[in-house]
Amino acid sequence: MKYIDEFRDGALAAEIAKAIASHARDDRQYRLMEFCGGHTHAISRYGLRDLLPPHVQMIHGPGCPVCVLPIGRIDSAIELAQNPRVTLLTYADTMRVPASHGLSLIKAKASGSDIRMIYTCADALLFAKNHPDREVIFFAIGFETTTPPTAVILKEAQALGLTNFSVFCNHVLTPPAIAHILDAPESAAAQIDGFIGPAHVSTIIGSQAYEFFAQHYHRPVVIAGFEPLDVLQAILMLIRQLNDHRAEVENEFTRAVTREGNTKAKALMNEVFTLRDTFEWRGLGSMPHSALKIRDEFSLFDAEKRYHLVYHSVADHKACECGSILRGLKTPSQCKVFGTACTPDNPLGACMVSSEGACAAHYTFGRFRDNHPA
Repeated sequence: MKYIDEFRDGALAAEIAKAIASHARDDRQYRLMEFCGGHTHAISRYGLRDLLPPHVQMIHGPGCPVCVLPIGRIDSAIELAQNPRVTLLTYADTMRVPASHGLSLIKAKASGSDIRMIYTCADALLFAKNHPDREVIFFAIGFETTTPPTAVILKEAQALGLTNFSVFCNHVLTPPAIAHILDAPESAAAQIDGFIGPAHVSTIIGSQAYEFFAQHYHRPVVIAGFEPLDVLQAILMLIRQLNDHRAEVENEFTRAVTREGNTKAKALMNEVFTLRDTFEWRGLGSMPHSALKIRDEFSLFDAEKRYHLVYHSVADHKACECGSILRGLKTPSQCKVFGTACTPDNPLGACMVSSEGACAAHYTFGRFRDNHPA
């Protein structure tokens, strides 16, 4: 299949790995953070760590949209769904994220709440049109990639005058999270040499969104696609920049990403959403201007306002290291419950739920090589 098969060529992967080994200097460490959950999955699935020299380390970042959603937001979704008049619709990955009191959305569904999985947000709008007797709420999550479709259905709901439809908005933004990691005092931050920029997010926001990090923090960023050759080439490009003492934004994913990004999608997002003053992320805490809320012009479709939701922050499970893993401070194998009390069948934390989560990827594709740097 074009743009897939040619980026999974084993012989080419070996050649790029050889180039990485020849460029990576033995007298230094290269600590590179992949910010996208899709990259984390690809690195584990294709065994890319095994192709890298030991002094080239990949660090997982907070790029899994399900993983960064805090418990309090899942609790709020369950609270909405417990209203007998409400049908809550959401993506499958959110269903199994642990919430307070041993609950999750799928357990709340088993207890009688009307919670349903959908493939696209358009399915939520269609359900509301077909069920005027139900109060339909779409539990919207994700980074900039999934935000424009949510904006589309909000505009359509307004145009149709759908009084039984609303959105519980939990869309978050990538650049503030990168800045937060680099500003963190603890510092894995000081030890992060460069970033592999996310693929799908960058198709929306463009490569220019990362130029600040190269200029202000002097960290190179290479935007990469999801295939194994994409990731390996991005690693090589980062190593070359670091060897040359350069900090630039480079775009490996030129077949999909431009400097400006998708200007129409960005305009649509700006029309429907505005910045929240602050938003809590799992593991990163509350960050200013790091998430979106629905503009007042669409407030009739804002579930938080319609149902007077009050957010309550909830601490993660004491044994779960998901927060530290999302900050790049620990690897999945450094969590005491990884692969024992916490598995994909029985997750204690969100990083073990989504296929893009570092723990789920490591468990599925690499749990027996736990001592290797993740």
